[in-house]
Amino acid sequence: MPETSAPKFGKKERIVSRTLMDKLFRGGSSRSMSAFPLRMVYMTMERGSHDEPVQVLISVSKRHFKRAVKRNRVKRQIREAYRNNKHLLAEALLPTPERALALAFIWQADKLFDSKEVTQAMHSLTQRLAERMDRETGK
Repeated sequence: MPETSAPKFGKKERIVSRTLMDKLFRGGSSRSMSAFPLRMVYMTMERGSHDEPVQVLISVSKRHFKRAVKRNRVKRQIREAYRNNKHLLAEALLPTPERALALAFIWQADKLFDSKEVTQAMHSLTQRLAERMDRETGK
């Protein structure tokens, strides 16, 4: 595969396990940070032999947008913003290949935003998390 290919966001990178979701939201070992209109809940975990280094969950509540069209638009914007910024997290995980991240991005606003604003919020969150992980590994 050529190195000039665009970053992808594949099915293996999504959180589908109910137990992992429960650990992420109820386990007590997760932390969160916000960059309006996004909130990120994250947790470090042991990486299995078949696991991706970063797994992601995206949530847009029906309370914020009653119409599925708007919820789907916001989820597309979040996925695109994450896809373009996930390299920051992958680089932060390089020194510790035995660790993995579980992330949940939760939409907090009641209105739609431009993709540029969503991307800026995502960049802020991923950069802050990458810096925090670098500090933890002593890089």
